Amino acid sequence: MADAYWLDTAPAFVGDAGDVAARPDVAIVGGGLTGLSAALALARRGASVSLLEQGRVAGEASGRNGGQCNNGTLQNYAALAAKVGIDRARYYYQTYNSAVDTVERLVQEEGIDCSFQRTGKLKLAAKPSHYEGLARAWESLRRDVDPDVQLLRADELHGEIDSDAFHGGLIQPLSAQLHVGRFGVGLAEAARRQGAAIHEHAPVTGLSRQASGRWRVATPKGELEASQVLVATGGSGPGPFAWFRRRVIPVGSFIVVTEPLGRERALSLIPGNRACVTSMNVGHYFRLTPDWRLLFGGRARFTVSTPRSDQESGKLLQAAMVAVFPQLADVAIDYCWGGSVDMSADRLPRAGEREPGLFYAMGYSGHGVQMATHMGQVMGEVLNGDSRNNPWDLSWPAVPGHFGKPWFLPAVGAWYWMLDRLS
Repeated sequence: MADAYWLDTAPAFVGDAGDVAARPDVAIVGGGLTGLSAALALARRGASVSLLEQGRVAGEASGRNGGQCNNGTLQNYAALAAKVGIDRARYYYQTYNSAVDTVERLVQEEGIDCSFQRTGKLKLAAKPSHYEGLARAWESLRRDVDPDVQLLRADELHGEIDSDAFHGGLIQPLSAQLHVGRFGVGLAEAARRQGAAIHEHAPVTGLSRQASGRWRVATPKGELEASQVLVATGGSGPGPFAWFRRRVIPVGSFIVVTEPLGRERALSLIPGNRACVTSMNVGHYFRLTPDWRLLFGGRARFTVSTPRSDQESGKLLQAAMVAVFPQLADVAIDYCWGGSVDMSADRLPRAGEREPGLFYAMGYSGHGVQMATHMGQVMGEVLNGDSRNNPWDLSWPAVPGHFGKPWFLPAVGAWYWMLDRLS
């Protein structure tokens, strides 16, 4: 089985050749959606930008996800409102709405061919008791922030999904989906058209503030000095980013993609072509691809992604896929891969200024396609001195006992499995 479908079917991008040697206004560490979007925003403003990516652009979390571009907060809206207040919860929800708008705007402005479509998100009740939770969510969402949200009973689901596995659903029509591999390459090409230098295979090995106030950034391809640095790595990779690694928890997420099903058979599974998620804590997400395959993913095992764990998780996901869609029992799996979801402890993103001239944006907790792209644009404003549109400049304590390697993931997984069994 091949690696990530999105990366395998994206066009090639060739980064800037030669050694890294410059004095840009801004150095961006990380060539995922945050870094690429920020590079585009800053270059459009006339800043000189050098982006440093350890591998290929959009090659890690940004290109290894489910390709969903969803509005709405990751957390249950009512629970979030009870924790932070209705006004703050509404602001966060509206920010996610704006994030989907940002993706759509950039796709249109830059002419990015990535199959972007607003097909909506369908959240499916995996247990009868979960429908009651969706009904409460529907009431609060419709009242406070999203009047177009729709609640479906179990007997209304067959117009949306050809499966008997669920007990109702919630539709958020503002959500979208896209080909994230082509989107990432499209952002990189757009940023370079605006003058940004994009260096692939240039991992950052050193980062230090000089007496002048500028930042020296070292890579195996050379060094540069920048007035400002934006760290957009997700915090879980190598390099001199220990402060971020203590605050970001990398959780493995795994995906399988079937052989091509053909348009008719694919749409018989999900007639509205919506992006689907289930209501379990350790749940699944699935959608159709632009070439009419079924993508099926989830946190099959609470572990980091390795070749072995990817394959073991793939077997679990294929079994779960057949449990949802028994009619696919004879279908081959063409792609199986894993990736890292960078979680914050409270599952809210974080963005701000760590030290003078050192900025960051990360911790999207599984909703990064839209929010990473949006925050790249916002951080372009922040680095330009305007932080008014940054909702994620929040306190960020380290996760107790966490120093980079998530040794506690099996215990976390066991906890969530227990919650699912008891729900």
